Amino acid sequence: MIKGFKMKLYPGQEAEYEKRHNELWPEMRDMIHEYGGKNYTIFLDKETLTLFGYIEVESEEKWAKSNDTAINRKWWDFMADIMETNPDNSPVCVDLQNVFHLD
Repeated sequence: MIKGFKMKLYPGQEAEYEKRHNELWPEMRDMIHEYGGKNYTIFLDKETLTLFGYIEVESEEKWAKSNDTAINRKWWDFMADIMETNPDNSPVCVDLQNVFHLD
């Protein structure tokens, strides 16, 4: 299953966001794979500071369980100062509708 979503950075945080992801914690990488995620890519629209994410997941149910892991919550807390978040520090994330795919 392919998931597309968007999130939003705070102004001036583009380089910091990229730096933190380039230094992704090994335990975070392991958690993503453990919960069925692969081919994870995030793009940035510099004009709007909108992040567009793409990830392939084994199943929506398995992937949703990753939200409740300690490492995921630690990552949310780590990222909360540079992007729009919900009260629990999860990123404000809007799922995108898949309207076209070509292999």
